[in-house]
Amino acid sequence: MKRTLSEIFQIALGILLASLGLKMFLLPNGFLDGGATGIAILLSELFEIDISIFLLLVSIPFLILAWFSLTKRIFVKSLLSIISLAIIIHFENFAAITDDKLLIAIFGGLFLGAGIGLTIKNGAVLDGSEILGIFINEKLGISIGKIILLFNIILFSVTALLLSIEIAMYSILTFIITAKVIDFMIEGFEDYVGLMIVSEQTDEINKQLIDIIGTGTTIYNGSGGFGKRGPQSEKKIIHSVINRIDIRRTYTLIDTIDKNAFIIEFDVNNIKGGMYTKFLSKEGLKKLSSSSIKQNASSDNM
Repeated sequence: MKRTLSEIFQIALGILLASLGLKMFLLPNGFLDGGATGIAILLSELFEIDISIFLLLVSIPFLILAWFSLTKRIFVKSLLSIISLAIIIHFENFAAITDDKLLIAIFGGLFLGAGIGLTIKNGAVLDGSEILGIFINEKLGISIGKIILLFNIILFSVTALLLSIEIAMYSILTFIITAKVIDFMIEGFEDYVGLMIVSEQTDEINKQLIDIIGTGTTIYNGSGGFGKRGPQSEKKIIHSVINRIDIRRTYTLIDTIDKNAFIIEFDVNNIKGGMYTKFLSKEGLKKLSSSSIKQNASSDNM
């Protein structure tokens, strides 16, 4: 029950934020976002009809896809969210805050991205392009990101032809900001990278990563291979996840132990469980502060 109430509250907050982004920034100035919302704004500009009507009409095909490609729970939550967004936009009377085009694109994208991100995080969809991406991905195997990108390339090209190139360019900026904020809302503001480390000093590097960096590690047994020195003997391979704030310090630490260590760095999209440092927590901030003090002290003694 508590979880359900939390989801409802966050979805409601997301709808409010998205409506503010549209009504206070994008709509008064004719700027578009990507996806189904962008189509609704474009049609509203062309036919001078309330966007709330087009938002519902444009969403119908995507909701039909959602019925077949998503769970019924997500479908119902998405349907109610889209209807709620349309109603709030229709009755909202917030005036435009600024006529500065750059501020409109930035803050419109921020509010809209935060709203869409919150709803997605809590199991609902405000924009149908994500549903289309999921549906085509299941049928044809094309990545969701590529589908949404192609969808928006077509949308912004049409905008440039029917409205103006300038509006299309500002709309692309809005879309980029919206997409980035959605990522932040879903994945968090902290960024992590994965490291795979192959070295002759595996045990020492592993110990220092745990003791100094404060991260967890997993050791794999490498059965052999081929490198710049020819055939490789069996080695232990370290696999770990590092906060980007720590990445430079980690490379320096490994370099002091083994300058010839082979390191592969890769992006990490999501983390659950395990041991890694979250700097945006009280404990993490304390650790970061103490690390900075130690580094400054070391610099003074050099």
